[in-house]
Amino acid sequence: MARPRRIVLVRHGESAGNADHSVYEREPDHAMALTERGRRQAEETGKRLRDIFGRERVSVYVSPYRRTHETLRAFHLDPDLIRVREEPRLREQDWGNWQDCDDVRLQKEYRDTYGHFFYRFAQGESGADVYDRVGGFLESLYRSFEAPDHPPNVLLVTHGLAMRLFCMRWFHWTVAEFESLSNPGNGEIRMLVLGDDGKYTLDRPFDRWRDPQPYGITG
Repeated sequence: MARPRRIVLVRHGESAGNADHSVYEREPDHAMALTERGRRQAEETGKRLRDIFGRERVSVYVSPYRRTHETLRAFHLDPDLIRVREEPRLREQDWGNWQDCDDVRLQKEYRDTYGHFFYRFAQGESGADVYDRVGGFLESLYRSFEAPDHPPNVLLVTHGLAMRLFCMRWFHWTVAEFESLSNPGNGEIRMLVLGDDGKYTLDRPFDRWRDPQPYGITG
């Protein structure tokens, strides 16, 4: 099995919806474009990625949203070295088709009380729903490593929640551990690095907004 040396996860740059939540009342989430600041963030991230990958090949998976595709283009990766696949399972958490800002604000308050993993947005998804589809993608990704010519690098261009849930599934984190984590910033990177012992480690942790509060002992 040709496991990659690196699995790099990147959150998209700042989108119009990140800058102004009222935009969600006029445009669907999947159609949100990057702001100028978001393009600059993506370009800066691209410089770092080009340094990391060098002239090595990269297998790229990108969420089907406009802001993730625009982020990927702003990386300016060498097209001769990348293989790009759109992956719907890496999309953002569904919050409903059209969003009333006051209603979403209220539902976010409910989510903060109920729990980010289990709370399901009306006509949308819970964190647990996203966990299931991200987990399905991870299984497909792992099977792709069986190809003897698999690239030494994997790049996922996705969303903050999907990044945290991917790592939760990969490293077998508990729900309590997940609930303690903050979202990465726009354009931020997290990298799983293959060690000499055959195990992957995370290059740096996600920030925490509180200590984990488990119901019982695990591990």
